[in-house]
Amino acid sequence: MMRKAKNLKLKTMDFPFLPSQENSGMASLVLLFAFCVLLFYTSICISSENTWRLEDDQNWDVVATDNTQKNDFLKKITEIQDLIDKASREPHGRTSRVKTAKNDFDKLKENFPDFVGADLDLFINAEMLLAKHKFSKAAKNYDKLIKNYTDSILSDLAIKRLFDIGKAYLDGQKQVVLGIFKISGNSEGIRILEKVTDYAGYDSKMGIEASVAIAKNYEKNKKFNEAYLKWWEIYSLGKKDIIDRDALLGMAKAKYDIYNNNPEAKKPFYDSSCLKSAKSYYLMLKSYYPEYAKQINVDETLNVITEQLAYKELSTGLYYQDKGYQQSANLYFDMVISNWPESKSAEIARNMLGKAGS
Repeated sequence: MMRKAKNLKLKTMDFPFLPSQENSGMASLVLLFAFCVLLFYTSICISSENTWRLEDDQNWDVVATDNTQKNDFLKKITEIQDLIDKASREPHGRTSRVKTAKNDFDKLKENFPDFVGADLDLFINAEMLLAKHKFSKAAKNYDKLIKNYTDSILSDLAIKRLFDIGKAYLDGQKQVVLGIFKISGNSEGIRILEKVTDYAGYDSKMGIEASVAIAKNYEKNKKFNEAYLKWWEIYSLGKKDIIDRDALLGMAKAKYDIYNNNPEAKKPFYDSSCLKSAKSYYLMLKSYYPEYAKQINVDETLNVITEQLAYKELSTGLYYQDKGYQQSANLYFDMVISNWPESKSAEIARNMLGKAGS
């Protein structure tokens, strides 16, 4: 039979972690003292405006994170960056501006010792390389800062610099190889901007801007399959705004350009799936953004696509007719008339059927 709870008698010896009656007073004092110590250190942690950073020598060092000081530090950084930007826009970087920027960074480290660390050294080195037009080397330093010091207050500035360098390459900035050879920086720019989307986040403002820049660059270089995939990636974010609209248009144009990039005389003999996809995207654009669709004459584009689809099937019918397979040719003529009755190809198909029946 189970014992009732009221018949249970607890003894100190049954629970060795409980103090005995003889020394319970002393134990209470110990517990009270421990609680006071814990409360003291907790209050320090809560009220402290400092954080801790692990330095390269593996020693922990306190770092001030007071918002006023942090804002003053970042403001000074951006002022020096303005100077760097002016130097980078000049041939080979004006020596006087570069020297001034270097001196300003030295003063920055003196005035803000709490922010001095390996991350700041990397950032300063990258900025000086940027001023001297050494874009690839600068990008590597920014990248190293972002990867190795994820909590650095300089990370966002470094990501923005990577974005600017990547865009510059896509806009025509040459990449210097072996110190003397200048080659297209297009591939390097795309590689850098892909990293920006990772660091900033695919659905962040900068991440989307980087993806859009890549997609437009693919279009510019007639890499329509790559452009379509990048626009699809942007559209899949589901922003439901101008970004969504532009991505939808980008997918439509990419699919349409894939088909139109074929030799004119051979277009009818290529697969029409790209044309059909382009048509569906243009119809979606017209449905979701009717006013914008009017502005860019989507109806006109859809009419052209309709004619192309009809002509493709008509060409197949004419091919069979030319080879002597009239019955097969008639099937395609009927298809053209049925699917695209108002098209020019339908009119030709009717004439072909009339001649075949006479």
